[in-house]
Amino acid sequence: MPDIVSLGEALIDFIALESGVSLIEASGFRKAPGGAPANVAAGASKLGSAAAFIGKVGDDPFGRFLEQVFREHGVDTSRMLFDSTARTGLAFISLTAEHVPDFLFYRNPSADMLLSASELDREFIAGAKAFHYGSISLISEPSKGATEAAAEIARDGGAIISYDPNLRRSLWKDEKSAKEGMISGLSGTDIVKLSEEELAFITGVSGLAEGAHMLMKLAPSVQLVLVTRGGDGAFFASRRASGHVPAFAVEPVDTTGAGDAFMGAALNQILRRGINAADLDKLKAAELEEICMFANAAGALATTKRGAITSLPTYQELQSFLAKRIH
Repeated sequence: MPDIVSLGEALIDFIALESGVSLIEASGFRKAPGGAPANVAAGASKLGSAAAFIGKVGDDPFGRFLEQVFREHGVDTSRMLFDSTARTGLAFISLTAEHVPDFLFYRNPSADMLLSASELDREFIAGAKAFHYGSISLISEPSKGATEAAAEIARDGGAIISYDPNLRRSLWKDEKSAKEGMISGLSGTDIVKLSEEELAFITGVSGLAEGAHMLMKLAPSVQLVLVTRGGDGAFFASRRASGHVPAFAVEPVDTTGAGDAFMGAALNQILRRGINAADLDKLKAAELEEICMFANAAGALATTKRGAITSLPTYQELQSFLAKRIH
């Protein structure tokens, strides 16, 4: 049984061949595997965690390609489903001059949106030590019901519940729906990983500490908030500690999936320390700094190559990177 189960969308990222251009300006694109929950599973797996991905893709060449790539990266795909009625989702992505990804999604509907609660393997999910999901699968039914049901199964099994309220405005009906949907996903979660923009969007405040504590008020179950800040590092907050961990300076080529690399690494480190859901609120600032430093390094390395899953570092690569940067 896997230690980490990640549920949600797996799709094909078409990455612009050039950096610093918009989608309009891009001359061509390169195919790469992606999807935030899938990235987290692959990131944790490459660092040595037993990780599985649950989700639905099209029974098409792109879906089969994703399964092949996940397996090559050590991800358990035994509960990955193939739909003959819908295609695998696509996302066209370019990195603008400001190093901000420009997205365009094709999913009307894509297969990932059609995962239903009746298709879940309850025993498989209940055996996980950590369960991760994002807000994209909460946008519409039946994937919304499947995500909520899976999280409940994992929670009842004692797993750490990890949530990424990933903001993709174009996928929601409007900003009000996006905010309400992203907030609904907080219920029952232990760890929330989000960007500065997402924290401000959900809470309405720009201060990191204030926003984190407001988020914990919105969802009393939340024990740990992790805020990724790109070149400014990461901020963490629990009910007993908070702090900032600086970033590692690198030359970014593609920032797609950097936050997922961070989250996969954070879950890897939390489980390596033998921490369970009941222990999260006991973590001291020094331990959280170490976890975030390791996760920052994973995120930094992920930006030095194009693509999401293909850019995720191995444990050996991360250790070597940290050894050079710290000593």
